[in-house]
Amino acid sequence: MSGGGAFAPERRLLTIGLIGLVTAAAFEGMAVPTVLPAMVDDLGGLDLYGWAFSAFWLTNIIGITLAGSDADRRGPGRAFVIGVVLFAAGMAVSGVANEMSVVIAGRAIQGFGSGAIGSVVYAAIARAYPASVTPRMIALVSSAWVVPGLVGPALAGWVTDTIDWRWVFLGIVPPVLAMGVVVYPQLARLGAARSTTVPIRDGRRRAFDAVRLAVGSTFLLGALTIGSVRIELSGLGLGIERWVMALGLAAAGGWLAIGAVRHLLPPGTLSLRRGRPSVFAAVFIIAFAFFGTEAFVPLTVVDVRGGSITVGGLALSAEAARACTHDPMVQVTAAASAGVRRTLVTSGAGLIGAGIIITALVLIPQMPILIGALGWAVAGLGMGLAYSMLALMVLETAAPGEEGFSSSALQLMFTLGTAFGAGVGGAVVAMADAGTIPLPSAIGIIDVLMMVVAVLAVAVSVRVPRQPGQRPAMGRAPASLVALPLEQR
Repeated sequence: MSGGGAFAPERRLLTIGLIGLVTAAAFEGMAVPTVLPAMVDDLGGLDLYGWAFSAFWLTNIIGITLAGSDADRRGPGRAFVIGVVLFAAGMAVSGVANEMSVVIAGRAIQGFGSGAIGSVVYAAIARAYPASVTPRMIALVSSAWVVPGLVGPALAGWVTDTIDWRWVFLGIVPPVLAMGVVVYPQLARLGAARSTTVPIRDGRRRAFDAVRLAVGSTFLLGALTIGSVRIELSGLGLGIERWVMALGLAAAGGWLAIGAVRHLLPPGTLSLRRGRPSVFAAVFIIAFAFFGTEAFVPLTVVDVRGGSITVGGLALSAEAARACTHDPMVQVTAAASAGVRRTLVTSGAGLIGAGIIITALVLIPQMPILIGALGWAVAGLGMGLAYSMLALMVLETAAPGEEGFSSSALQLMFTLGTAFGAGVGGAVVAMADAGTIPLPSAIGIIDVLMMVVAVLAVAVSVRVPRQPGQRPAMGRAPASLVALPLEQR
C-alpha cells in the first residue's frame, strides 16, 4: 500500500480493527436469520418472529443518533466503547434466553450497541482518512461482509444442527470484545470535531428525537400486528375491536415518527428532493425491500419446504455475491466516473427486485430449494452495488465537523428501512400463526410486497446525484448541508 493509503502506518491498526469488528458483527447479522426458525421451534413465539429483527433495529435508531452526535462533540472513543459493551451484552442475553421475549430483549440491547458502532465506523472513515482514500476504505469495510456472507449462514446452521443455536450468539462475543480493544486507542486519538463555523446539533434534542422516533416506529409496527380478534377487558365486561386499537396506535406512531425524523434527516428527504436528500430516501427503500425479504428466506426453507437449518443458511450464503461489487479498485473507479453512480444505484435496485422474484420460486413445491440461493445471490449483488454508492454520496458531501451527523442519518435510514421491512413481514407471519392464512400464503404476500417496494426503489434511484461531489469547505454556512451543488444536478 502507498504511504497515504488505508494501511499507512499511522492508520494500519485502525483499518484492521474496523474491518475485524465489522466482520464479527457481520457473522452475527448473517447468523440470526439462519437460526431463528430453530429458536422459534425451541422457545415458541412465531407471532414474535418479526420482532426479533425489529427490536434490534428500533433501538439501533437511538444508538445511531446518540453516537453520531457524541462523536462530533467529544470524539468517537466513548460512543464506541459503549457500543461494543452493549453489543456483546445483548448477544449474551439472547444466547442464554429461555423464552422468545428474552431473546427480543437481548436483541434490543444489542441493537443499541450495533447502532453506536455503525455510526462511529463511518464517522471514523470520514475523519481519519484522506478524501482520496475514503472510497477505498468504504469498499474495504463493505468487503468485511464477504467471508461472513459466504460461510456465516452455513456455519450457523451447522452449529445449530449439531450443537445448539445458543452458541451462535455466545461464540461471537469474544471476537467483538477483542476487536474493540484494538480499535479504541486509535479512535481516542481523533478527539472532538474541530468545527467552529458549523454548529453541532444539540445532543439533547437529537436524543429526544431518537427516542421519539423509536417509540413511534414501535407503535406503527405494533399496529400492524393487531388483528380483528376481540379483547375482553377483565372486570369491565367490555369488548374492543383490535382494529380500533390499531388505528389509535398507527395515528400516534405516525405523529411521533414523522415529527422526529424531520429533525434527524436533511430537509427534503421526506419529499424526495432531487440530489442529496433522495440518497437518504433511497437507502430506506432498498433496505426495506432487501431485508424485508431476507428475514424470511430461512423460514421458507425450513418451515415451508422442510429443509434443515443448514440448508436455510446456504440460501443466505449466496448473499456473498456482494463481493463482486466491493473490489476497492472498482469502487474507486466508479467514484470518479461521471454518470456511473446513478446507474449503479438504479441497476442495484433492479437486481434486488429480480432476486426477490427468483427467491419467491422456492414456494413452488416442484422447484429445488436451492433456487433460493440463486435468487439471493442476485439480490445480494444488487444490494452491494446500490448501498456502497449511496454511502459514498452521503459521506463525500458532509460538511467538516458534521461527519457524525451525516453518518448517523445514513445509518438511520438504513435501520428504519430494515426495521419496517422485517416488521411488516412479521405482521403477515403473525396472521399465519393465528391461523388466518397458511404460512406459504403469508410468505408469498411478503414477497409480492417487497417486489413492489423494489420497483419503488428503482424509481427513486433516478433522483440521486449523477456526478461526483465535493465536500463543502470549512466555514460554509450550516445550510451547506442541504444546499449543495449536487442538489441542482
